[in-house]
Amino acid sequence: MKIKLFMLLLGVWAVAACTQTATHTTIPMASPGSAGMDPERLTLVDNVIWDAIKAEDIPGAVLAVVRHDRIVYLKAYGNRQLIPDTLPMTVETVFDLASVSKCVGMTLSIMQLVERGQLRLLDQVDQYLPGFLPWTDPETGKDVPITIEDLMTHTSGLPPYGPTQELIERYGSPAPEGLMEYICQCPRHFKPKTGYQYSCLNFITLQNILEKITGMTLAEYAQKNVFDQLGLQHTTYMPKGTTLALCAPTELQEDGLPLVGNVHDPLARLLNGGNSGNAGVFSNAPDLAVIAVALLNGGEVNGRRILGPQTVKAMERIPEEVAAFGRTLGWGREGSWNGELFDPTTVYGHTGYTGTSMVIDPASDTAVILLANRVHPYDDGSAAAMRTRVANIVAGAIMK
Repeated sequence: MKIKLFMLLLGVWAVAACTQTATHTTIPMASPGSAGMDPERLTLVDNVIWDAIKAEDIPGAVLAVVRHDRIVYLKAYGNRQLIPDTLPMTVETVFDLASVSKCVGMTLSIMQLVERGQLRLLDQVDQYLPGFLPWTDPETGKDVPITIEDLMTHTSGLPPYGPTQELIERYGSPAPEGLMEYICQCPRHFKPKTGYQYSCLNFITLQNILEKITGMTLAEYAQKNVFDQLGLQHTTYMPKGTTLALCAPTELQEDGLPLVGNVHDPLARLLNGGNSGNAGVFSNAPDLAVIAVALLNGGEVNGRRILGPQTVKAMERIPEEVAAFGRTLGWGREGSWNGELFDPTTVYGHTGYTGTSMVIDPASDTAVILLANRVHPYDDGSAAAMRTRVANIVAGAIMK
């Protein structure tokens, strides 16, 4: 009797332990046909990606196609590493997302602050960062402040990037406070909302605003409120342990070895120490599929919510004042990575310098996640044409 009772309690404990440790969210697999897609048309993506590998534009890639809350295509191609040893690509490979970090790390975090009433899109940057200069009209001397919305849509007029080596010589490395001091005082190239200039400095500024409001680093905040909240297994800044072991390397450094698990972007790595609003998130295709499903479902997946439905809709809209420039809040609508066949009034996405991209189309309930480490072993590869072709094939495979 005691043995039976012990075994029963042991079984209950085992079930409870499994429930407690099963905290990761995964998107189920399904056939393309069950999601209204033509499987033969969809497999045409293979030729496009293999052609890019044969042309040595990329060493390898991972593609995930999401439709109707399911992954309908998930495949690894080529190699994740060529130097110092050749390692094959797998669907679990973790990539340096580069500027896709602006979306899945910085934008989702900022939109949470907006919907929680901690921040307004029309707020002036200098409300949070004293000393942050406005744009000054050279003829009248009138100041025009830069707003949160200006930063998120790249219509602030800030320069595209910072002089990394000059900043290191001036402030040392890493020197996040020195970098922000430079951004506060650097030239403003045009009056806010009158032009478009893609700028990493916009999102580093957003990072500093978030950190001022929350008292947490961006890496800490995003991990707790976005990545862990969604149950992501291998999405993080500054990866360690199992996630680090899965990382695809990027560019070779002076010592002849590639960067692995250390962000490729110079400002993010050398000035911000990996905690940066413009780059620094590492992730893989299965985790990004979870984010895609959450956004396609109004901010929630499997009972895990990061944003409210109205917040997601607001993020998808192009603000009226900057409609000419095709940028939604943190994302881009008028980019070749979105392809030429998805609904241009709904599709949005982003790319990363390292070769990553993410495309989401609410109209067809579809997402395309294409991850390629084009900067390995040298920064001379290209993924641009491949992205457009893959997006077109996926869109063309949608039958209903």
